[in-house]
Amino acid sequence: MKSFENFSKNSRSQIRFVLTDIDDTLTFKGRLPAAVFTAMETLQKHGIGVIPITGRPAGWCDHIARMWPIDAIVGENGAFYFRYDDNRKKMHRRYFIPEKQRRVDRSKLAQLKNHILQKVPGAQVSADQVYREADLAIDFCEDVPPLPQSAIDKIVCLFEQAGAQAKVSSIHVNGWFGTYDKLTMTQRLLEDIFNLSIDQARDQVLYIGDSPNDCPMFAFFPHSVGVANILAFTGRLDVEPAWVTAKSGGFGFAEMVEILLS
Repeated sequence: MKSFENFSKNSRSQIRFVLTDIDDTLTFKGRLPAAVFTAMETLQKHGIGVIPITGRPAGWCDHIARMWPIDAIVGENGAFYFRYDDNRKKMHRRYFIPEKQRRVDRSKLAQLKNHILQKVPGAQVSADQVYREADLAIDFCEDVPPLPQSAIDKIVCLFEQAGAQAKVSSIHVNGWFGTYDKLTMTQRLLEDIFNLSIDQARDQVLYIGDSPNDCPMFAFFPHSVGVANILAFTGRLDVEPAWVTAKSGGFGFAEMVEILLS
């Protein structure tokens, strides 16, 4: 990973969209710094679209799509995208899996939840689970004392043994049934809303994240950035971002924006 300060001026001039994780990428110690909001507004003023790509739930994403200075949002690790049309005062929602199948999957996840909590002492269902529509989030350090890596690995294993996908963020293990991930729904969003094919997007998108569940995005987009706290995952990333900021969390995001627009 190279310092983002060395990101070339030519590459900067091509960026049309900034895609970003939320937890520990926009936030810092669980809070959203004012500098992050300012940075997102500044990107939009410069004609650069802002799209969070997050594991957070549908309930949160509805609020974020309406209230934040963003252009759309992908939630629950690719289960859906939301885009709020401010002129028409209407939310556009697209899900990867139809509602009928999501109900079946939620029933299976409810059974799996009990199994995981029984097998992994100290793990808890995330506090935001009630607002989710497609996945199960197991908390390993947000509102519970931090679990060891062995416990996190076991949670992932239990999801996979049940035939579910599992991705590790900086705070949760998220599991779901389906073939989607952050990248697949990002592709649909860019095509549906912005008429941009995923291949066209490669040079026009910058993606910034902080943890292993960002690896599909790091792998696809050559302009990929990790905030400094991603270094805590050294050796545990399938793919590393090309660049890294000097600062952590939301302050690293604000640093990236300042350099990108300089």
